[in-house]
Amino acid sequence: MAQRTVAADPYFPANGDARYRVHRYELALDYRPGPNRLSGTARLNAIAGRAPLAEFLLNLADFKVGRVRVDGRAPHYTHRGGRLRIRPAKPIRAGAAFTVEVHWSGNPKPVRSPWGGLGWEELEDGALVASQPVGAPSWYPCNDRPADKASYQLSITTPSAYSVVAGGRLLTRTTKASTTTWVYEQSAPTSSYLVGLSIGKYQTVLLGDPGLGGVPQAGHIPAHLLTPFSRDFARQPAMMELFEEVFGPYPFGEYAVVVTEEELDVPVEAQGLSLFGANHVDGARGSERLVAHELAHQWFGNSVSIADWRHIWLNEGFAKYAEWLWSERSGGRSAQALAALAHRKLSGLPQDLQLADPGRKLMFDDRLYERGGLVLHAVRCALGDEAFFRMLRAWGALHRGGAVTTEAFTRHVARYAADSLDDLFSAWLHETALPPLPSASGVGIPARPPYPPGGAG
Repeated sequence: MAQRTVAADPYFPANGDARYRVHRYELALDYRPGPNRLSGTARLNAIAGRAPLAEFLLNLADFKVGRVRVDGRAPHYTHRGGRLRIRPAKPIRAGAAFTVEVHWSGNPKPVRSPWGGLGWEELEDGALVASQPVGAPSWYPCNDRPADKASYQLSITTPSAYSVVAGGRLLTRTTKASTTTWVYEQSAPTSSYLVGLSIGKYQTVLLGDPGLGGVPQAGHIPAHLLTPFSRDFARQPAMMELFEEVFGPYPFGEYAVVVTEEELDVPVEAQGLSLFGANHVDGARGSERLVAHELAHQWFGNSVSIADWRHIWLNEGFAKYAEWLWSERSGGRSAQALAALAHRKLSGLPQDLQLADPGRKLMFDDRLYERGGLVLHAVRCALGDEAFFRMLRAWGALHRGGAVTTEAFTRHVARYAADSLDDLFSAWLHETALPPLPSASGVGIPARPPYPPGGAG
């Protein structure tokens, strides 16, 4: 995918370097849970942008850097403030491919952010990674911008008592003496913050029977939570079936969920993987909307990613609306009823959030999620169900593996509308005042709509 801009992310200007892009990471890690000790080697295959690279940046937290190579040669580098600044022995030509190797070691810990620690988190017995939005440098060197998507191979060596779960396909698991090495491959383009990893003592169960051509779904959970988990996640295969109907084919090879022994404030999505806390398993399906929300992120946020963090409503609003679609399909409240509840809630809250550019302070505000869902509902009401679901499937298909903006979405929707939707988008996306509740007169979610999508324009 061509590099479109050299601008820094306006919310996180210290993260990422748009002067080049990475198309593959190969990470070899050794982790010892007791002392919380991580050592690693990263090999990055990258391509320079439109100008020669006299230097470039990687993001990496406070580790000891043991060795750096660019195309096999030692560069000059500095490592301060979470930025590894590398100056190759000679500039890299515009458009040229190059490789970077970095060796690092230390005690991983979350990086500080306005939302607390992000990234690598040491647990009582293991570790997990929850990086959104800027936690990836807490455990590996990366070009930490959501639009720079790459394939990944992860090799993780741990004591054999522990299981390692990562997003992607498990290629090999090799035990030598007291350690086991797990090798995962994620071939789909992946944003750095979406590289998920969990190390713990888990039992593995299969969710449903994927059948021929179906999506393998696995759960990795502590043994004592198996019984409540089996009830709480029992309907996930039905969610997968619904979302494939309305969003298009599942974009990755497999899907895994991990439940940790500890509590998490919210579940966390990663590429092909979602992480839940023990508090999300109650045996009464009390967190089922979150199960739907995290699964929907595989299409919206993970496969169709955002160009920068201003557009986060395209991740969270779509996943919120997926919760409403699941409720509507599974016999719960309709999307219209849930939209009315969200609208009533928002009407009593401050109206100072601009959805299309919420600012860093408000990018994870609950209002962004609810208002984002309402945008999708307003578009559905304006287009009608048939055109709306055609539009959704085409959006996922056209931008699979890519990165998008709010403007790209509004242009896409316009192709399916009989009349201009400029006023609708202006009110919902660019103004802070809450527009009136949209009302639907459609017939509901079409049953098994055709695929591939038509009418993409």
